Amino acid sequence: MADTKPTYYITTPIYYPSGKLHIGNSYTTIACDTLARYKRAMGYDVFFLTGTDEHGQKIEEKAEKLNTDPKSYVDGMAKDIQDLWKLLEISNDKFIRTTDDYHEHAVQVIFDRLLKQGDIYLGDYEGWYSVDDEEFFTETQLAEVDRDENGKMIGGTAPSGHKVELVKEQSYFFKMSKYADWLLNYYQTHPKFIQPANRMTEMVNNFIKPGLEDLAVTRTSFTWGVPVKTDPKHVVYVWLDALMNYITALGYATDDDDQLFKKYWPANVQMVGKEIVRFHTIYWPIFLHALGLELPETIFGHGWLLMSDDKMSKSKGNVIYPETIVEHYGLDALRYYLIKAMPYGNDGSFTPEDFVAKVNYDLANDLGNLLNRTVAMINKYEAGKLPEFKAGVTEFDAALEQTATETIANYNDAMANLHLSDALSEVWKLVSRTNKYIDETAPWQLAKSDDVADAEKLASVMAHLAASLRVIGSLISPVMTHAPKEIFTQLGLDPESLSLANLKLSDLPAGNQVVAKGTPIFPRLDMPKEIDFLKSQMKKSDKKKGRAAMAAAAEAEVAKHEAAIEGDWNPAETELNLTKPEMVFEDFEKVELKIAEVVTVQKMKGSSKLLQFRLDAGDEDHRQILSGIAKWYPEPEVLIGKKVVIVGNLKPRKMMGQLSQGMLLSAEHDGEVQLITVPDNLPNGSLIS
Repeated sequence: MADTKPTYYITTPIYYPSGKLHIGNSYTTIACDTLARYKRAMGYDVFFLTGTDEHGQKIEEKAEKLNTDPKSYVDGMAKDIQDLWKLLEISNDKFIRTTDDYHEHAVQVIFDRLLKQGDIYLGDYEGWYSVDDEEFFTETQLAEVDRDENGKMIGGTAPSGHKVELVKEQSYFFKMSKYADWLLNYYQTHPKFIQPANRMTEMVNNFIKPGLEDLAVTRTSFTWGVPVKTDPKHVVYVWLDALMNYITALGYATDDDDQLFKKYWPANVQMVGKEIVRFHTIYWPIFLHALGLELPETIFGHGWLLMSDDKMSKSKGNVIYPETIVEHYGLDALRYYLIKAMPYGNDGSFTPEDFVAKVNYDLANDLGNLLNRTVAMINKYEAGKLPEFKAGVTEFDAALEQTATETIANYNDAMANLHLSDALSEVWKLVSRTNKYIDETAPWQLAKSDDVADAEKLASVMAHLAASLRVIGSLISPVMTHAPKEIFTQLGLDPESLSLANLKLSDLPAGNQVVAKGTPIFPRLDMPKEIDFLKSQMKKSDKKKGRAAMAAAAEAEVAKHEAAIEGDWNPAETELNLTKPEMVFEDFEKVELKIAEVVTVQKMKGSSKLLQFRLDAGDEDHRQILSGIAKWYPEPEVLIGKKVVIVGNLKPRKMMGQLSQGMLLSAEHDGEVQLITVPDNLPNGSLIS
């Protein structure tokens, strides 16, 4: 009989094996694993792909420094990454390496096909290139520009902090510009293609509207890559090589049977970090379209996991490794924390204080204690056996039953829309409501009564507690791989029966024997001790790169000018031109200034003065601000994608029935008003101090 299960294909980016992976890298894979486990539990036929991107100049240079050859180096790194995924219990169906023979052969076939149909042509390239980023940059895209004494550009620093060098070489180019109009139309007709939606706005405003340039797709300055069959001095450059892994892993353009490709393509979700959204939402769909293939349903660009308000990065030295967390706190603590700490589409942050608090309060107190109390009471009041579930026996049953029904529905909706953190929040609403249910029903009081009706109520309470924990254990099973099985085991339920399809509170098996004595599934942590331990494990670096280097350079420039000031100048004698009364520093310190990105903006209905902004300020959700600047922005759409400055802690107020949650900063001169904007590379939610 043919398999009638719906299919679900999900991919992580393939990781570049230039160094040890940290918990920021682990987030993407754990998030994809969570979705893969969820879909399997809902009855889907899932194919889950991850792997490594192993070619390029950076790998060649790294291997040379280590006195080894590139293949031996990437063999070791790929094994380390696969070992890490085993430690994190990642349930991938395949691990692809771009050095796999079948992938390299397929890339050659694809390159030749695109060359023959006129999408690739030979030319000469000159530009500023970062080996570490494997990306070309224009002068205006750089964080710093280095010049000689005559003002001529001689180098610079990419936004990542890596140095760039001038590259002049013959290259094959892909005609990206040919497909710009098609891609823009595809975005407009497929609004779910890029998620979150503001990433699409960024792609349109920053890359497509300014003019999509043709892409260099080969290099001749190094040899570690897939050689072009007809011109082997060229090796295929990273993005045409790496991006193809998502289809070659399924057998596309290989000697193998491509039944997997026919079965699973197009992908349902391809998850990437926001720093590589451009490559996956511009280059990738154009490559696929040129090959005559369908596009993935959704490319999801998640935010960064920040440490101390900066992106977690090996080059910055501000990382913590997953092995450390798993060894000391268990796998479930890490998986729960990462999924909970990353809000939909925005940046998350790791702090030792927050990690220990979530383990203690969410896991040990709320969930762990609920299980311990339930098992102990069933042993004490019901001789250790699960009573039959009956609805509405006590006056509090209906409220718990309704919460469980709502939780299951809201959880499934959140998971279907990739709101993983929100899905966990929904589960914890049921955890909280169940703990409250214990206090409401006071089973210890019911147990003291000789009334038959109270005995029936007590049995109902125990059944409702066990049923609620069964639902909770099922809902967290895509995220946590150990606790759900332990919950089921302690309740006398079969861990193999964990399922999310048609999950109901009332489906509790009656008569099962709970364990004689429950054990805490999440022991409480000594907060000061564990916070100090985690701080000691967070790698720091004094190296200034990227924005930090820019700030240091600016400070140095100020200091240089200050040193040149004549010694007879007295700042106290300067008359300040003030338009408002002076204020003390303590008053100014109360103001929270934040970077926010304009997601949407439109004229306020019924007002000729107000513009209605929706902004991404790094909050859990977008915020709305109304601003009276419509006069100076007759076409407000030009502001979409711009980074602006807001007063984030201004008390919200209503204007024309709409809530305004802050204030936009603008400058006024000679009757003209202009919004203050900041560079695009500043993360949303960054504080200005």
